[in-house]
Amino acid sequence: MSVYDTLKSLNIELPPVAVPAAAYVPFVQTGNLVFLSGHIAKKDGKVWAGQLGKNISTAEGQQAARAVAIDLMGTLHAAVGDLNKVKRIVKVMSLVNSTGDFTEQHLVTNGCSELLGQVFGPQVGAHARSAFGVAQIPMGACVEIELIAEIA
Repeated sequence: MSVYDTLKSLNIELPPVAVPAAAYVPFVQTGNLVFLSGHIAKKDGKVWAGQLGKNISTAEGQQAARAVAIDLMGTLHAAVGDLNKVKRIVKVMSLVNSTGDFTEQHLVTNGCSELLGQVFGPQVGAHARSAFGVAQIPMGACVEIELIAEIA
């Protein structure tokens, strides 16, 4: 089954690449690695603002991280032209806007990791990962995630 068949079965439509909000590019490819810049969570086309442990629950944070994964796949598609060329999702780094006593950043990030595993399968979608709690993210977003992928 192709990645696009899986996306269709999940009712996921890939968005176009977002315009960078500062002085950077959405992705860079060097050799067979593609590095995607951090993507912030969006809901209904607007920044998904909030702070975990204050006004966003872990479950809502997981949904935000899942939304970021969809945006990341849209950018990855634009970068390589065909998601079936992805040989491996190598690394995901997640920043979770959270209070000092919030300790479930890893669970929030599962929203992204689980969707990548579902879309790409265990051989391609399993990845190394870091999840950090941070005091703030640009524009007050609740989650920001970047990704590194290997292309065949």
